[in-house]
Amino acid sequence: MQSIEEKRVYGDRQGAITAYVASAIGVVRVRVAGDTVGEFGLCARCGARDVAASHETVAVATEDDVRVLALEEVSESDRDGNTPIVTDDESFVETGFGPAVAVGFDDGTLLAAGPDGRVARRAVGDGEWTFLTDDLEPTVCAIDGDLVGTDDGVYRVGDDGLTHAGLSAVRDVSATGIPLAATADGLYKLGNGWMNVLEGSFETVAADPRSERGELVRAHAVAADGVYEFVADEWHEINGSSERIVGVGYGETTYAVTDAGAFLAWSDGAWRTRALGIRDVAGLAVSPHAESQ
Repeated sequence: MQSIEEKRVYGDRQGAITAYVASAIGVVRVRVAGDTVGEFGLCARCGARDVAASHETVAVATEDDVRVLALEEVSESDRDGNTPIVTDDESFVETGFGPAVAVGFDDGTLLAAGPDGRVARRAVGDGEWTFLTDDLEPTVCAIDGDLVGTDDGVYRVGDDGLTHAGLSAVRDVSATGIPLAATADGLYKLGNGWMNVLEGSFETVAADPRSERGELVRAHAVAADGVYEFVADEWHEINGSSERIVGVGYGETTYAVTDAGAFLAWSDGAWRTRALGIRDVAGLAVSPHAESQ
């Protein structure tokens, strides 16, 4: 039997937000309200390797192509901090990119990388890909904003293509507010060059989309030995998970997913956990419309 809180997530779309989880069997749509996880289900069957969301679009990197889902316009009564309402017959459409390993959004531009060194961009609503390079030697592991993370360091996207911007053995990047990079030998932020802020082997990093340029409202970084949160201008360790966290997102609270298929919601200093019944999870995306507190 559903609890009252769970019924609110199932029945009140205005009070809930939607998160998308990429996994080996496809994309799972998850409804959440605050720290309560409600209904969830497979909305696209594919080998999903990465997922990203903008205000208008969800993009997924698959073993066959980059697929996109256009989110509905937000109604006037639902503009204050809620995700766009998504129809029940939502459908991801192919873009013609080909096999992809990473996707991300830089404002209104979709960026994607393939396993063969192709990196390209595509304006939202435009059917044409513009290739920045088709022979990048390093393996791309993450894209966020104008940052491309690779095993050879960070590359920056510019009008003339990609420019190497430092570091090495990068595993994840976050461009919001103050650029961050999770690497094999530490967590770095971009200031006057890349500066080490935490020692260790880091795998995942994300920042609250409310962060303005040059500041961080809140951020999270996942290391091999713990999870760290940035609040009140400092990093501190928080409770982790028994499973490896592979993605972090933000709404009314902080959300995360593990590689073994658990969806986590931060509540009163601990993670509330809901098993999604999937394995080999690659990432999490929450539309920036989601309310962050």
